[in-house]
Amino acid sequence: MLDAPCGQGRHSHLLAEAGFIVNGIDYSHHLISLAKKRGEGSSLHYMRADMRQLPARWSGKFDAVVNLFTSFGFFENPSDDARVIREFARVLKPGGALVWQGANRDGVMARFLSRDWWETPDNTLVMQQRRFDPLSGVLTIESTMRRQSGRTTRRQHRIRLYTATRIAELCRDAGLIVEEAFDAFTARALTRRSSEMLLVARKH
Repeated sequence: MLDAPCGQGRHSHLLAEAGFIVNGIDYSHHLISLAKKRGEGSSLHYMRADMRQLPARWSGKFDAVVNLFTSFGFFENPSDDARVIREFARVLKPGGALVWQGANRDGVMARFLSRDWWETPDNTLVMQQRRFDPLSGVLTIESTMRRQSGRTTRRQHRIRLYTATRIAELCRDAGLIVEEAFDAFTARALTRRSSEMLLVARKH
């Protein structure tokens, strides 16, 4: 199984504990270093790699690829997202499955909040402002964190949101067929108002 990107190895570690043989990859040196500190073994291995260009030797290697926790849509060029799906398809064995989880554009827009705020257990006030460009599909989130000490930190990130239809099209173009669509990590079927979706596509 391939976990791409694996980040700090949270999912990879649990999957290995469940009995799967897992390869975790991430582009970040820092995150791969943190993942390796969690531990590696005969059933779990981490390496730095770009999911837009996975190792050539991995063609047809994996029974499953997982892309979890909204880890898709952060590249500036949408063609890179299509490359990622093609690479996932390439490294899957015939009959192998891609499990893709992330934001559902339809559901996010149905409940769109331009701004909100909340307080964390350590009394940090978190405020977010959001802008959505319907042409590019890019959601921009500006976060301001004001700690109890008075220190303020500001961050911005952008993500391209996709509909289930568009992800299914990208999969189809890469030789994968979406066979199941769920409301996030539940057994409920995906609906228009689901803010997250989990899709299972198979290589035929």
